[in-house]
Amino acid sequence: MSQLEQLIANSKANEDISRKLFTIETEILSCQSSQELLKKLLDLVKTSFQLTDIFLLLADPTPISYLLNSKTQSKWHQQNTKHISVKKLQSFHHNNLPFLTNDTYLVSGIVPQHLRDKAGSIALVPVTLEGQFFASLLFTDTRADRFTDDLGTFHLEQLGVKISLCLSNVLIREQLEYMAHYDRLTGIANRRLMEKCIEEELIRQRRYQVPFSVLFIDCNKFKIINDTYGHDCGDKVLSYVATQLQELIRENDKCFRYAGDEFVVVLASQTYQEAKLASKRLCEFFINNPMPYKNEKLEITISCGAAASDGVLTMDQLLKKADEQLYLHKKVTSRS
Repeated sequence: MSQLEQLIANSKANEDISRKLFTIETEILSCQSSQELLKKLLDLVKTSFQLTDIFLLLADPTPISYLLNSKTQSKWHQQNTKHISVKKLQSFHHNNLPFLTNDTYLVSGIVPQHLRDKAGSIALVPVTLEGQFFASLLFTDTRADRFTDDLGTFHLEQLGVKISLCLSNVLIREQLEYMAHYDRLTGIANRRLMEKCIEEELIRQRRYQVPFSVLFIDCNKFKIINDTYGHDCGDKVLSYVATQLQELIRENDKCFRYAGDEFVVVLASQTYQEAKLASKRLCEFFINNPMPYKNEKLEITISCGAAASDGVLTMDQLLKKADEQLYLHKKVTSRS
């Protein structure tokens, strides 16, 4: 092939890559969430460039951990992403450039084994969010000559920039929505989502006669904990209680931070007697499981009031009823 023919061939190849990148960018611009964007992106890149595998290595810690935690991620994302130390990931991206190699042993510390076993060559493309290192896109191919250290990285750099810009735009919307509906300290839904959830349960009950109950919960002696150990410890207590409540309730039940050290749990399809049993179970858990704090175990207990909806009470009336039961529970336990 003459030099001119080679230039023409290279030009056509570059044009083809640019067209594919434009199509990918157009597709992902329509995504409404970061998780939808990441899934669509990985699928499109894998198909368009005929890759063996594609994966996302998330920098740990990540600037958006509250949006990419195990509770908010779909099963697909849990299977196609992996958290890697930010320091370890960045070591592959000198001057923030893509890393290419057909010596797969070099990436054995970060690339999942099942991907490395099939890979003849590997590319890592850095992704940033507002100047912060966020992740590496991992491309693999069975061919050893697909990604080599002497190959140009211009198009991969372009792809990384486009992904970063699109992801930043989506995350701005997502962060605003998250702040409006979720408590940043504990990671659980806030009062606004609680009101929406209870209203939906009331509509369902009135239409289909499906029962539901609520639990009103607060932390015992929370002020004393704050005064004794400081507000940092108080924040850890709130996070501990929120995390445990989330783990202890059923998948279709919902936990919300109401205010301060108060939480509300909505128990779907549960009668008053079932709610009382749930209340007892939650209280006993905290009695038997003190919170690890520094070099000691900190005694954390809760009080809990239950109320069942009859389809007539409003949301405020139902919560007030549960709060009254909480007060009675505190009164009884303080005597014992």
